[in-house]
Amino acid sequence: MKIKDYAVDTARAVAFLSRVPMPPALFNGYDGRLGRLVRAFPFAGLLIGFVPALALLLLLGLRADPLVAALVALAVQALVTGALHEDGLADTADGIGGGKSREQSLSIMKDSRIGAYGAIVLILSFAIRAAALAAIVRHSSLLAAVLAIPAVAALSRGAIVWHWQRLPPAKADGVAASNGQPDEASMHFALVSAGLLATLLIWPAFGLQALVASLLATGAAGFAFTVFIHRRLAGHTGDTLGATQQICEIATFCALATAL
Repeated sequence: MKIKDYAVDTARAVAFLSRVPMPPALFNGYDGRLGRLVRAFPFAGLLIGFVPALALLLLLGLRADPLVAALVALAVQALVTGALHEDGLADTADGIGGGKSREQSLSIMKDSRIGAYGAIVLILSFAIRAAALAAIVRHSSLLAAVLAIPAVAALSRGAIVWHWQRLPPAKADGVAASNGQPDEASMHFALVSAGLLATLLIWPAFGLQALVASLLATGAAGFAFTVFIHRRLAGHTGDTLGATQQICEIATFCALATAL
């Protein structure tokens, strides 16, 4: 693997996973398919996560309440990503909660309007993540709390790739299907890089126990959700990819907070 190719893939992945503008020249000759690009998802998540991490650092430096700082950091993260993953979580919750069959669930998920299930799960997602991040702030050093955001961002983006690769597209004409499915090598690369990035950030800041807890939480949440979606929808959609990221982020923040 060439470093230049990986750097280009990372920049393209950042553009796909967020609203951060990238130079148009990076997309010359690019067909838009993500089969290989996903290997850079964890590092792209890391870069994206540094923006809300800086917001958290600034607010804590101004002696803001930890819960307020955590909520603002999560809001900044949603702005940077365009609430891409939150939208997937809400649509998935509406489809699973309101659909009585696979076909009905997929039809509901295609509707851009948000329902009761989607609204409730979004409130819970922000509330749980903010509470866990605030707990991390209160029981760790300032640097450790700030590093938790990009570490969790990298792990949760790695989980997206695993979910994507393990399940076939639920709809042959869906957005996820048109973007291409990751191959085994790209999936393994993404998982290994996510683990390495998390190790570099979490182990020195929180210790080995917290690292193991975060890895287990991400793996268990990603695996359980993928099995559930396989049984319910028989495949992934763009919405379930976003939901995977959110569920793994919630689980990992909670694991870190509990391990302190």
